[in-house]
Amino acid sequence: MNHDIIDVKNLTKKFGDFTAVNEISFSVGSGERFAFLGPNGAGKSTTIKMLTTLLAPTSGTILIAGYDPKSRASGVRQSIGIVFQDPSLDEDLTAWENMEIHGVFYGMPRALRRERIHELLDFVDLHNRKDSRVKEFSGGMKRRLEIARGLLHHPRVMFLDEPTLGLDPQTRKRMWQYLQDLNDRESVTVFFTTHYMEEAERVAQRIAIIDHGKIVAIGSVAELKAQTNADSLESAFLALTGSTIREEETSAAARFRTMARAQRRR
Repeated sequence: MNHDIIDVKNLTKKFGDFTAVNEISFSVGSGERFAFLGPNGAGKSTTIKMLTTLLAPTSGTILIAGYDPKSRASGVRQSIGIVFQDPSLDEDLTAWENMEIHGVFYGMPRALRRERIHELLDFVDLHNRKDSRVKEFSGGMKRRLEIARGLLHHPRVMFLDEPTLGLDPQTRKRMWQYLQDLNDRESVTVFFTTHYMEEAERVAQRIAIIDHGKIVAIGSVAELKAQTNADSLESAFLALTGSTIREEETSAAARFRTMARAQRRR
């Protein structure tokens, strides 16, 4: 049985009197494909930022591959790869140069780094464009390059926050095939968020649903359907989170951003 590579207990994040994440607990097994779903403003991105050392928790504990982000942030960063919603590639550099800089940053020896770059660019079908500037790439090509770059240093966990947002259905399907192949080939744990229910249903082995900062359900697709007497994951999701568009989520998100900016200025 696989051990847990992510272990979260009573994790909380507050911004003033606004609680973005409220005492959530869950674990993810090594090599598991795990989806983290929730409505806008539910706390998904805040949780991922805490798991990836980008945001300090107010309380609770996190272990990533045995490392505590508060005391061993460098150990966590060496153990994870990240693909966020917003592109982070240098578009004036080539695909190869973006990969090379990442490898140097992680202190990979030159020979190993270059062997791994060749391997991963081939894996995501971009080797023939290795010398092209990223500004010439389509959205799908950029996402594939970000995935390749995130895998360069052999991470044990890959975090993906809405990685297929804005991509056409064919590109989305192809990208998830890459990630499933990667999960099979290297046993990398895949932790992802998505707004596309069919992606979560097809890819995830287990799903956690978060709403108003709390985890309201966790389990396989079959278990979530059974729990809500639903015939699809989307129906189960709506049964657990509600179907109304919540205006308070918008005001809460705006409040969150204002408080975050105030904290950064201190």
